[in-house]
Amino acid sequence: MSNQIEVLVVGAGQAGIAMSEHLTARGVPHLVVERDRVAERWRSWRWDSLAANGPAWHDRFPGLEFDVDPDAFASKDQVADYLSAYADKVGAPIRTGVEVTSVRANTGRSGFAVETSDGPIDARYVVAATGAFQRPIIPSVVPADAGFDQLHSVSYRNPEQLAPGAVLVVGAGSSGVQIADELSESGRKVYLAVGPHDRPPRSYRGRDFCWWLGVLGKWDAVAPPVGAEHVTIAVSGAHGGHTVDFRALATSGITLLGRANAFVDGALLLGDDLRHNIAAGDANYLSMLDEADAYIERNGLDLPEEPQARVLGPEPDCVSNPIRELDLAAAGITSIIWATGFATDYDWLKVDAFDDAGRPAHSRGVSTEPGVYFLGLPWLSRRGSSFIWGVWHDAKYLADQISIQRGYLAYEGATEAASV
Repeated sequence: MSNQIEVLVVGAGQAGIAMSEHLTARGVPHLVVERDRVAERWRSWRWDSLAANGPAWHDRFPGLEFDVDPDAFASKDQVADYLSAYADKVGAPIRTGVEVTSVRANTGRSGFAVETSDGPIDARYVVAATGAFQRPIIPSVVPADAGFDQLHSVSYRNPEQLAPGAVLVVGAGSSGVQIADELSESGRKVYLAVGPHDRPPRSYRGRDFCWWLGVLGKWDAVAPPVGAEHVTIAVSGAHGGHTVDFRALATSGITLLGRANAFVDGALLLGDDLRHNIAAGDANYLSMLDEADAYIERNGLDLPEEPQARVLGPEPDCVSNPIRELDLAAAGITSIIWATGFATDYDWLKVDAFDDAGRPAHSRGVSTEPGVYFLGLPWLSRRGSSFIWGVWHDAKYLADQISIQRGYLAYEGATEAASV
């Protein structure tokens, strides 16, 4: 490996590949390093049956279509293969099996000293394209020695890997609801702890949720609503794509629970927020239908009416009479799956590019440390930033910013030129 690099891109997932495409288009020399394989998170951090949450026509790079029906939801392996094919298509200079262990600003000159598992690198610019899903979060609610198998959703593969018995799934975002549904369909007794969430329609009046977000201008929102910064989205591409319906999940045999708050003497103490969370999710769902109807009327579109979409089923008993304390052993629970999200992990990036809480400090990915850029984070510039198509547009912006900085550095100036 050459130790002189103009731009070092760390990570060869969707963010790193998109960054490489735009740097190449601008003639900027660069190298992408990846500690595992290309698109590794799609390969080994997903369960076997996972499908993308967006249809193939929408969640892709502009330069290549998926080799599936445009309205289908690609499997995790199809997404990984797609990203690898795109990296080949754009000729991304990727070195796999290279882990970056530290990045430090040079003293007395521009650029950064980078330590890797394959030797040192001197880079003028560094793009942290490792994304947001770096360190799985398991809340310290149930002690590790409590007698239950506990794993994060990244370690879940299929129902057969779990010990016989009932399963508690904590988290009502896309991962939690899909895993709970799969376990229930396999014959397991499932308990699902449901926190605050948005519950959009998978499709409405012949158009997918992703299309509605586009025409309603919601993909371009630059910040989440106040108080909803960490609200999860209950949406699914499983079974060909369907609207997540917690009432239907309860009818299928899944017991819904409130927030998992504490574990005392073998019992899980649950919050009293279940009914509120379900109602808030329903309100979010219905408001989306209202906005869609208004858009159709305003623009005179001829889309089929769908009155049944507004019919909500009866409130399940587990919501009307919520369980406040659950003895896990008595319920037959042997496994707990924590679908509780991720934290960023930039321990290797030892520069002044973080706020007091340790979060990346940036404006549209341009960090407070000159020469360091972030890519692939949720809400980096807009709502769509963490999606394949969204990260492509963010990478284009960052490539422009790097090109602008290179232009300044290339300027010699009248005085300097005259003295040569």
